Amino acid sequence: MESPGPTPPPKNMADYLTPPTPGVLPMADPNYRRQLEEEEDMHEGGSQSNTFTPINIDLKQVKANLLGPREQESADETMAQGISALFNNKFSHAKGIFESHAHEDLLHSLGLGSMAFLKDVAIATLTETYQFAQAQIEAAQAKKPFKDTVSHMFTNLMGSNTTGLPTNTKPLSQDQLKQQPKFMANGALRAHIIKAECGLLMSMVHMSQETVIGYLKMGLNLRRAYTSYSLVWQEYKRMGQEFNQHIDKNTVSAIQFGIGSVHLLLSSLPPKILKIVSAFGWNADKHLGFALLKLCLEGRCIRAPLASMMLLSYYVILTSHAPLILNRELMQPAVDCLLDAQKTYPSSAFFLYFAGRVSRLTRSISLSTQSFNYTSEVSRGEWAEVSMGLLASYEIAFNSVMELNWEEAAEQLAAIAPSHTKPAFIKYFYGACMEMLGNRSEAILAFAEAPKLVAGSGSQVEQFIISRCTFFEKSGYQDLDLVQPALEILLLWNLLPNMSDASLDICLAKVDEALDRIYEREKQEYQIRTVEIAPGVAPPDYFDHRATLLLIKSSILNSLSRGREAIPHLNWILDNSNRITNVKWAVPFSYWESGVTCWCMEEYSRARTLWECALGFSSYPLEYRLAIRLNLAITHANDLGIPSGQTVKPEKGMSTHGRKRLSLAPRMSPPDSPVMLNGNHTTTAKVDSPPASPTMT
Repeated sequence: MESPGPTPPPKNMADYLTPPTPGVLPMADPNYRRQLEEEEDMHEGGSQSNTFTPINIDLKQVKANLLGPREQESADETMAQGISALFNNKFSHAKGIFESHAHEDLLHSLGLGSMAFLKDVAIATLTETYQFAQAQIEAAQAKKPFKDTVSHMFTNLMGSNTTGLPTNTKPLSQDQLKQQPKFMANGALRAHIIKAECGLLMSMVHMSQETVIGYLKMGLNLRRAYTSYSLVWQEYKRMGQEFNQHIDKNTVSAIQFGIGSVHLLLSSLPPKILKIVSAFGWNADKHLGFALLKLCLEGRCIRAPLASMMLLSYYVILTSHAPLILNRELMQPAVDCLLDAQKTYPSSAFFLYFAGRVSRLTRSISLSTQSFNYTSEVSRGEWAEVSMGLLASYEIAFNSVMELNWEEAAEQLAAIAPSHTKPAFIKYFYGACMEMLGNRSEAILAFAEAPKLVAGSGSQVEQFIISRCTFFEKSGYQDLDLVQPALEILLLWNLLPNMSDASLDICLAKVDEALDRIYEREKQEYQIRTVEIAPGVAPPDYFDHRATLLLIKSSILNSLSRGREAIPHLNWILDNSNRITNVKWAVPFSYWESGVTCWCMEEYSRARTLWECALGFSSYPLEYRLAIRLNLAITHANDLGIPSGQTVKPEKGMSTHGRKRLSLAPRMSPPDSPVMLNGNHTTTAKVDSPPASPTMT
């Protein structure tokens, strides 16, 4: 078989990647069932409680941890057993191990806090562990001379190195080695690391809320975490090559995991969010983050599977934000990382979930759905059954929509609606599916109810839902034929590039049908103005409807590697940006899509310029989500050495009647009617624009 050769850049890289298969359903394997039954009999002491209760530690009675490195490693054996049980889907057994030692050991308390992520009570549990660690640190400082305590304080507060990482660290001389300098006790270092890890995990919880308050709390926790990480890192480097004598291997692994995660997290955030987080003083180093996490992974200590999950989260989330831009660079490392993790934990529900996400990014939707179904199956009858089932059903609903199976998607959404943490979005998504099924009355009820489920000011997604439902309600839901709410979700969640060409062609036809309906309605409304002077009816205003449809159409064409055909549609949106008043997100997202078009046409500098233009917009729904996407694309262009082009200016030459014009087409052809080669013939792209009226001369 001949080699296919290098992949042409305009093609979707998802077509050239082979996703990992989930294998045989573990619960169907009799050996797997027998193993679970035997281990349940052996560990009857596992926690059967389905809730988290406070540990209720008396912080005044907390004592310093005086165990040495080797003693601590022996004491951590039970923690290793708990982690193994957790990643082998024995959630109740893992919870029982963590609970049995959480009152006296920080690491077990942290393990319990990590499991709390599955029950949405992570903040309370991690806060308690954070206070436990602080109390142990204070108990250890009480045993140190006052001079050493003050020295450490000034070292960390007055240092000029803002990254927290030591510079110009000299190796210890033989005389210094013989003197055996005093280092911070292993127990105190361990407490600092666990305190920092609590701050890191809490910052991730707050970041996922996508609110300004959430980002502020994220910054506060990241600052706390990095202060402790910096202190331990400096102490670790001071130990030189003899660190193994003074610090246990699991704490070293925690240093690598924590500092690596902070660097990866900060490197992926855009300036808009970093400004809220107030993290400009830190110089995030993405490559250092990768190196430390891979060291943690290779060490095969307690945090090795967590390092795998952190790397997979980075690869999957970033690629999901910009699949047509980042698929080539990030997908193969993601597949390799997943296969490595599944060697140790082949049936882990966590890695089956990531297998589903990776398969989706490689356009293998059926394989992705199979992985999500396995994620739910292996958790059935376990402590995490409800949580993992909700997560799997949520992702399966997206997969069903990507395959245009609206009925299956609606069933999945209806099943998880009562207990999901995002009720407003689930209800809105359900209404969009009902609209695609032709059930208009059910769709209207869902759209009317969705805004009422938003608590407070709401997240970015909830603000988007409120704005769209208000827009639908303004016309009495009579304009639902002129919009495509379900396709808007596929657009804004960047799922169109992961769909099959056949599904994309069907979506393209639906968009064209909606555009034709707008044209016909405009034609009817303009007809009044041909027979009546100054009629009491206002001229038709469907700029918002047409803008969203043309944006969806452009994204579909980019996903089909037909980006040149999207040029006139994107130009129409940018030309009429001052008339698009109700969907403020349409214009900045059009700049994003314009950059993708240029990138696929290998006009890389022009693409970067358009993305930088999109950063100038603010105060619109999903602003921070788009800012992350833009930052990733611009950073990727930086890594490739692509300079920024010239600032976008109005085209010179023919008059544009005072409108600023951003031409995406080559200067050889007019922007509104690009000439596209089709074999030996030339065709002119149709431009969906409103019909001329007698008043427009």
